[in-house]
Amino acid sequence: MTPAQSSFLAAPSAEECLGRVEWCGVTDTGRVRTQNEDAFLALEMDQEEVRRLGKFGSRSLADGEYIFAVSDGMGGHNAGEYASKIVVEKIAEILPNAFRDGIAGVDREARALLSEVVHSVHKELQKQGGAYEEVRGMGATLTLIWLSPMELNFCHIGDSRLYWLPAQGEIQQVTEDHTYVQFLVNSGQLTPRQAQFHPAKSQLTQALSAAKGRELRPQMGAIGYQKGDRFVLCSDGLYDGLGSSRMETVVSAYQDLSLVSDSGDGGHQTAAQRLVGESVRNSGKDNTTAIVVGIA
Repeated sequence: MTPAQSSFLAAPSAEECLGRVEWCGVTDTGRVRTQNEDAFLALEMDQEEVRRLGKFGSRSLADGEYIFAVSDGMGGHNAGEYASKIVVEKIAEILPNAFRDGIAGVDREARALLSEVVHSVHKELQKQGGAYEEVRGMGATLTLIWLSPMELNFCHIGDSRLYWLPAQGEIQQVTEDHTYVQFLVNSGQLTPRQAQFHPAKSQLTQALSAAKGRELRPQMGAIGYQKGDRFVLCSDGLYDGLGSSRMETVVSAYQDLSLVSDSGDGGHQTAAQRLVGESVRNSGKDNTTAIVVGIA
């Protein structure tokens, strides 16, 4: 190709350089519970505004930055449902404002900013718990990703999970459960197999909580993603009914996460719907939520 010919080639667009984010999310009450204490959040934010995203879709990574989060509430009666809703609503309120501060020149690392936001949500739960006796024992887990160009930051508290399906390689569990049983595994007192069936596997050692005096130590991290990578955020209801290898198989079958595809059983589902549907059929003892995010 001559220099004259090459001059006619258009420079790649920002979208072509950065790619697109595709996502789908769904939550299900399950087959045993009567109410759903899970909640999930999908947001797009830029310098001008914050936009709530639908249950599935696709956007350019050049258009803004993206927040996806899953929260599993606890506390009995309606307190758990109330707690998870507080968590996602406060994040939707606080994080975009903090993001705009960064745009305006307030120099804060993403993980430090996420830590500030999470502690603010924790304080809000404590405030609500102090004001209303009926929700005094409420709490919630949180698994959140903040997707920026070329980097994904995450924040995690409790036993919801983040899985990473790299473009090359096998599925990985990124987060570590904040549970007493995980402590037993880490200390060599239980095998991972034994932990799956331990009666105290849902006993949390970390949670966003209305209870005072509990120190919060969220797990923070960052992943330098590439095109083809995919991520699954889920509540414990999903992985209780579906192993990680099956998650990988289901998600890998979808070329475009933003589309509804043939599920193979005569219906049409998103990847998240298929994950949750299979998990509920296999178990369904708990509320079940999944968000699947991909870089295309």
